[in-house]
Formats: sequence, C-alpha cells, structure tokens
Amino acid sequence: MEVLPLVALVAFSAVVAGLARRTPVPAPLLLVAAGLAASYVPGVPAYVLDPHVVLPLVLPPLLYTAAVDSSYLDLRANLRPVALLSVGYVLFATLAVGYAAYLLVPGLPLTAALVLGAVIAPPDAVAATAIARKLGLPSRITTILQGESLVNDATAITAYKVALAAVVGEGAGWAGGFTEFLLASVGGIGVGLLLMVPIHQLRTRLREPLLQNTLSLLIPFVAYAAAERVHASGVLAVVVVALYLGHRAWQVDFATRLQEEAVWKMVAFILESVVFALIGLQLPVVLRGLGEYEGGEALWYALAVFLAVVVARYVWVFPATFLPRVLSPRIREREPETDWKSPVIVGWAGMRGVVSLAIAFSIPMALDDGTPFPYRNLILFLTFTTVILTLVVQGLTLPPLIGLLRLPPRDAQAETLAEAQAQSEASRAAEDRLTELLADPGNALPPPLTDRLRTVLERRRNAVWERLGETNPVTGESADDVYRRLAREMIEAEREVFVSLRDRRRIDDEMLRALLRRLDLEEAAAYREETA
Repeated sequence: MEVLPLVALVAFSAVVAGLARRTPVPAPLLLVAAGLAASYVPGVPAYVLDPHVVLPLVLPPLLYTAAVDSSYLDLRANLRPVALLSVGYVLFATLAVGYAAYLLVPGLPLTAALVLGAVIAPPDAVAATAIARKLGLPSRITTILQGESLVNDATAITAYKVALAAVVGEGAGWAGGFTEFLLASVGGIGVGLLLMVPIHQLRTRLREPLLQNTLSLLIPFVAYAAAERVHASGVLAVVVVALYLGHRAWQVDFATRLQEEAVWKMVAFILESVVFALIGLQLPVVLRGLGEYEGGEALWYALAVFLAVVVARYVWVFPATFLPRVLSPRIREREPETDWKSPVIVGWAGMRGVVSLAIAFSIPMALDDGTPFPYRNLILFLTFTTVILTLVVQGLTLPPLIGLLRLPPRDAQAETLAEAQAQSEASRAAEDRLTELLADPGNALPPPLTDRLRTVLERRRNAVWERLGETNPVTGESADDVYRRLAREMIEAEREVFVSLRDRRRIDDEMLRALLRRLDLEEAAAYREETA
C-alpha cells in the first residue's frame, strides 16, 4: 500500500473514533458504518485487507495490550467458563454453523462449509473488550468475555487449518485434526512459558525507560513469530507472555510504567480504529468477487448464516453455564450463583471482527491441482456479512438489552471502600518505614522536609476516604475532587508564568522544558484522570 492512502486511513479512523467518544454509540460500530459509507465515495482507494499483515502484525499487539490489562487472577478464577467458550464453543460453532451452511447452500462441499464455520466461529477480541468497557458490564461477565476473546482466535485458526487441509485433500481425519490442535495449543503455551521469565528479567534489568518501552513494543511480535516458527499457536504464546508481564508489572520502575501505558494506549487506539474502519471498507472488494451469487439469494444466505451463528452460541452458552453446576457440587461451592440474565448477555455479545475477515481472505484462490477453491467468493461474502450483522445488530442492541435486563451495576461504593482500606494499610506501612528511616542519623532531615513527607503520606491516605464523604453542595464534587481541581488551577498559573518568562527571554527553552516536566509530574500525581 502507498504511503498517502495509509496515512489517510489512519487519520480517517482516528477522527471517527474520536467523534465516537462524544456519542453513546461504541466506536467499533461507528467506524464500521463510516468505512461502509466511505467505500463508495469517489476517489477512495480500494483497501484490501491483507491477512499477511493483519495476522502477524496487527493481531499480536492488540492481543498483547488486551492481555496485559486483564487480570490473571480473575481469569484463573473463571477458567472453566472461559475455556468452555474459547475452546468448546469455537469448535462447536465450527461444526454447527458449517453443517448449517452445508444444508443451506446447494452444492457446497461439507469440507468447504467447515472452513466457513471455522472462519466465523471466534468472537472478536477488540469488539468484545471495547463494547464491554463502554457498557460497564458486571466484572465477572467482562472477565469471561475478555478471557474468551484472548484465546478463541487460536482455536479458530487451528480449526481453520484442519478444515482447509481437508478441502485440499491433505487432511488426516478427525484424529489427525485433534492431534494438530493439541500440538498447536500446547506448543503455543509452551513457547509463552519459555519466553515470559527471560523477557521479564530483561525488562527489570534495563534501566533506561526508552529501551524498556522499545522492548515492550517488540514483545508481542517476538512471541508470535517464535511460536509460529515451530508451528505452534502464536496467539497463545502472546497471551501467556502478556498475562505474566501484566501480573508482574509492579516490578518495573515507575517511569517505564508511565511511558508504557501512554505508548500502548496510543498503539491500541490506532490499531483498533483502523481495523474496524477496514472492515467497512471491504464491501466493494467482497461484492466484486461474489460472481453468480447476487441479489436476494446471497442476502438470504447471509441472513441464514447470521441466524445460525446466533442460535449456535445460545445452544452452547446456556448448557455450558448451568449443566456443570448441576453435575458438580464443587463448582456450585466455588463459583458465585448466576441466573438466566448473564448467559443471555454473554450469548448476545458474540460480535465477530477483523480476525474472521483476515482468515477468510487467506483462503487460497485454487487447490493444489489448479482447480478453483470451491465457493471461495461466497465464503468470503458470508464472512463479511456475518461480521457486519453481528457488529451492527448485536452491538447496537446490546446496550438496551442490558438496560432491559437490569443487571446489577458495579458497586462503586464498595470498590471505593476497598481502595480506601488498601490505601490505609499501605500508608501505615509507609509511615512505620519512614519512622524507622528517620531514626538513622544518616537520614536526618530538617523538620520542614520531614513534615512534607508526612503531609504527602497523610494526603494519600485521606484522598480515597474523602471520596466517600459528603459532596460540595454547590458543585456536587467531593473534597478530593475540589482539591485536585484547585491543585490543577495552581499548577496552570505556574505554567503560564514559566512560559511568560521564556517569551521575555529570562529563561531559555531548555530550562522551560525542565520546569514544565516537573509541573507535569506534580499534576499527574495530584489529578486522577477520569477514563471512559
């Protein structure tokens, strides 16, 4: 792709994603709609989604940033439902949707139908995370959806390879397919386990934040490429490494964490925006290759496959939710009670995305003997329509569905209380340590500096408790919010003076940058950023 169209795509995606933040519509949906509209604007180039770019270059960093932000402990606590969805459901959907397509489309070989089933089986990692974050779903549902989306791509890609081998006549039967799946899964996890500790040790030994963040950007690509090199699952290798590094992020110095968070937020924002815009922009490419399947017949097939995808998910989700609880007393004891509302939400949250399209575009044009791949264009079309329909229909109706079911919201009061108690315990430990250090003559400080240390400690301890207190009757803010706002105003006044002094040539730009950086760090410490 030329540079100018690529820059235009990134700029267009960023603008639409930025506008989405000002609307109640989740960004993925607005980006897909904008891509669909832009695909028919005269002069817009044909953006063809290249699987050789998406799978090794786009998927690893998106998986990495999602896994790093996930909770290893929460995922471990919900390992059973996550595994049932990310492995069991994907394999079930491959068979169920593939067989439905085989019965639906006259002449479609069963092996080619299973290729379609594998392609559209996995819900999208980016869509699930973005929409769950936007809607503020209960924490357990969010954890299950995120955990499913981290692993299901590996299951789907392996199932696709097995089905594809059967189409071209290289399949080794069900036993061979199961063996290949097992080897890819175990190999991907094994590569991740081998890499995670050395990478973490290297991260903790590097003392330069720029080098540490450069390493951070390389990690997902290294893990993915290493696993794929030995024919293992690159997806699982990335997820294993990322979960380990995220769980131990506290062992990296603060400067690296601050920079890393900013860098990965930017990377994720750009990649997420671009991939959803690319989905919409594929419409002309898909329609041009549709061939004989046009008009009402193609639309009927698309609607039927979409319904098969929705029905298959519910057919799996409800038994997978309640049957293990009925059969196992241990599961009933270990896992919290659930009702019918949670599986309804989990079942309806199965949006498909860019990975399905990338896999579909990777289907070869012809078989080894030179004959065209059977029904390739129709498979590509049905993948595209399934992605669009799940994103638009399910994505748009998920918020009102959650409102209709009246799921219990996150208990903000309880979370703030837990945060306050944790901060109180940490502050007591810090105060004891400070007293111990000040008893050493080598740590002697003038009283004003000692008082400043204690004041900062006291401020941290009280800040969270103040959020539980009464609010300002005029502004509705808590005392903590007022403090932070006033601190920002004071810092802004200092900042304006520094700039004025630079403009009057009383200080130079180098000194201005040093002073502004000091203020920036103070502002970051004083102000709690509100994130959507």
